[in-house]
Amino acid sequence: MSADPQKTVGGQAVIEGVMMRAPAGWAVAARNPEGKIVVRSDELPRLSSRSVAARIPLVRGVMVLGESLSLGMRALTWSANVAGVEEDEEELSSWAMFFSVLASLTLAIGLFMIVPTLVAKWAAQGSDLILAIVETVIRLVLFVGYIWEIGRWEEIDRVFRYHGAEHKTIHAYEAGDPLTVEAIQKYSPAHPRCGTSFLLLVIIISSIAFGILGDLDWLWLILSRIFLIPVIAGVSYELLRWSGLAEGTRYADWLAAPGLWLQKLTTGEPDDDQVEVAIASLLNAVDEEARDEALARGPVPEAALDVEFD
Repeated sequence: MSADPQKTVGGQAVIEGVMMRAPAGWAVAARNPEGKIVVRSDELPRLSSRSVAARIPLVRGVMVLGESLSLGMRALTWSANVAGVEEDEEELSSWAMFFSVLASLTLAIGLFMIVPTLVAKWAAQGSDLILAIVETVIRLVLFVGYIWEIGRWEEIDRVFRYHGAEHKTIHAYEAGDPLTVEAIQKYSPAHPRCGTSFLLLVIIISSIAFGILGDLDWLWLILSRIFLIPVIAGVSYELLRWSGLAEGTRYADWLAAPGLWLQKLTTGEPDDDQVEVAIASLLNAVDEEARDEALARGPVPEAALDVEFD
């Protein structure tokens, strides 16, 4: 089954909730300590949905990545406040949010891009082949090990279950099924367009790109790992997008397989309450026409409709 680009929905899990991103809008839903689902929704920035650049291959991937990081940070901060994790209800300012994202990106680039390169450079002793193999192995071990370790934490385990609820709900919506808990729970918690699959593709594509470059001196080696990130992200996004559009074909399924396997670590089976939150998020992310069409398929859980708006 391939996804209709005009109906494609993405998202991410947040604290006690789910954020959904539709073609023209986004919404985040989370349960407060009293068990009530609270929703916040808004239109996507004009630049992301209507600009010429948003339709240019490679460029659009970088734009989507930047937008996803921004929306994701806003959704996480908001959900933490709703769930009662943060005592301070005041939202981060745009500058505070910017520096928070920047710090996270810097840490991620340092740990998953620069550290493997430095260790591999020391071990390679001038061999392009050894450099490529050692760098790839270290990067994969760090990435998978990091996911496995945080998945053992109780709080992150709940986030991963909301991640599964997000995927199941998107599966049902894109398949044209009723948005009932029963219909949604039949689907797999893994999804080929997941951000986990994207990150794994980034590692694979970077290994190919850096292998072609070969062994460089220390400065150029490090700079290449930093400045090629947008290009690698753009290529990875296009491959992930294609695998979603061509889902069910042999090559698309081959491409999606490693990411789907890795999602066994980043998703879990959600309970019915978590699925209700994902439904509420999706219904408030899509436009009015899509919402009406989804509601016409069958009865939606009352908890997903009787929500509190922020």
